[in-house]
Amino acid sequence: MKRIKLVTSLAIGAVVLLSACKKDDPATTDNPIVIPIQTTVQAVVPLSGTSTFALLAGSEITNTGETVITGDMGLSPGTSVGGFPPGICNGTLYINGVLAEQAKLDLTTAYNDLAGRSCTDIVTLSGNIGGLTLTPGLYFSTSSLAISSGDLTFDAKGDASAVFIIQIASSLTTTSGRQVFLTGGAQASNIFWQVGSSATFGTTSVFKGNVLVMESITFNTGATLDGKALARNGGITLEANTIVKK
Repeated sequence: MKRIKLVTSLAIGAVVLLSACKKDDPATTDNPIVIPIQTTVQAVVPLSGTSTFALLAGSEITNTGETVITGDMGLSPGTSVGGFPPGICNGTLYINGVLAEQAKLDLTTAYNDLAGRSCTDIVTLSGNIGGLTLTPGLYFSTSSLAISSGDLTFDAKGDASAVFIIQIASSLTTTSGRQVFLTGGAQASNIFWQVGSSATFGTTSVFKGNVLVMESITFNTGATLDGKALARNGGITLEANTIVKK
């Protein structure tokens, strides 16, 4: 399967796109190239029983400060939820029970769906993706991704139903104050991050999309999320955050 590889470098601040079948072509090595428009249309990932949840964790949910959650919170198989209050949940808290257990099963199904997606024009990302603009389609990283030296933009090109899927083999990190922007009709509910280990959101960072991780999710002070934070095995740590289910 042909893959287009996108490499970002913090040292030189450049973005170079390399085609696996044209890596010796001077046109692909001498000049930076924008991310291509993918022709394969990705279908929405069914979230089923997680649809009402803003947060869903496996081991525990811990909060410090005046966090506000808009949407339901769920925990299974863990039992420890701390920090509510002072945190506020504008929804229902489900600890184990039928709904939380079904949501965890549906989270596993959705995670595996995301991890298994493939297409001929998939784009490979690497390292820091701050400063990039992603168009609809499927993106893949063989290791970790960070939004660190610049903000990230999703551009739906006028299609409000456009789907973005980012497969990350290891961790996802944003540094302090970094933001995700939506343009061209892009919707947070149609952005899916599949994370092979854990996700960490830096202080006052602004993030968009449904974040499905294998392990844990950490929100540092003041970080916000429009979307869902869904952790299969680990816990979710909060500190004066705002999370709005999309």
